[in-house]
Amino acid sequence: MNSEIFKSCFFFLALQKIFMNNEKFNHLPLASPSFYSKDNEGSWFRSLFVHKVDPRKDAHSTLLSKKETSNLYKIQFHNVKPECLDAYNSLTEAVLPKLHLDEDYPCSLVGNWNTWYGEQDQAVHLWRFSGGYPALMDCMNKLKNNKVRGHPLGTPLRMLVLTQPCVGGCFHHSLGHTARGWGTSWLLCPARLAPPRPQEYLEFRKERSQMLLSRRNQLLLEFSFWNEPQPRAGPNIYELRTYKLKPGTMIEWGNNWARAIKYRQENQEAVGGFFSQIGELYVVHHLWAYKDLQSREETRNAAWRKRGWDENVYYTVPLVRHMESRIMIPLKISPLQ
Repeated sequence: MNSEIFKSCFFFLALQKIFMNNEKFNHLPLASPSFYSKDNEGSWFRSLFVHKVDPRKDAHSTLLSKKETSNLYKIQFHNVKPECLDAYNSLTEAVLPKLHLDEDYPCSLVGNWNTWYGEQDQAVHLWRFSGGYPALMDCMNKLKNNKVRGHPLGTPLRMLVLTQPCVGGCFHHSLGHTARGWGTSWLLCPARLAPPRPQEYLEFRKERSQMLLSRRNQLLLEFSFWNEPQPRAGPNIYELRTYKLKPGTMIEWGNNWARAIKYRQENQEAVGGFFSQIGELYVVHHLWAYKDLQSREETRNAAWRKRGWDENVYYTVPLVRHMESRIMIPLKISPLQ
């Protein structure tokens, strides 16, 4: 205890000597109230301990997002009643592709999954709105005006499960059936959709709501240095790693990951990186793809053998308040397989 007191006294005596011998401060009295005032921005004593940060000139959404695109993303988390998960999947697989394929709607599916490890009986949907907020509002207004095409959304669920055969079976892998970025994934055949006619989206929502325990969503922007999500063939598992950051640290997070993402590209595991704009704020989502859990383990271990990856972890971990990992399995309609 005495040694600690001695060290403290010695420290402040050294500071006093520096202060008294520095001509810059000779005109100030040692105990000047203004010198030690908390409100004195020019305080020499405070400058020894406080790191001055220049005020930011722009929002982090402008500094970190892609300038060449105006894409807005929406991620949905649906917690489904356990006994309704199969029925929920059948309903979404019958209805959501219609929005994706309809050129009147400036939205497209990026990925659709069920959580395998993490929150159970959960569905995750990721949408892209080409054109930003105007595209989002345009899409929402059209849905409210009952302009969805395809099956009657008020039709009982058992009628929504398509059973009419088409060439190649119920689901197929064919370039001839791709549309709007679906790629070569296993997809619902557009030929099996009913003839286009006005439908009521609210009926779909009503049917779906009976299967849910809760739901939430976020509007996201994509980091400029991450890959843009593109359809990919499977089979794959997907990991959604969610980081809740301390307020004010998004720029620092982005600066570190802009350098670190190169360490996670060799196996094409990086799918997309996003940060929240509306909903819970200062939330980051990183989406990764792996062949299986063993491949995930090997890929992550390989990153630690690359010089520089450890520095990214060292500098970003202190920025995180909470983190979560979900392992997800894609639905049949997901462009990311």
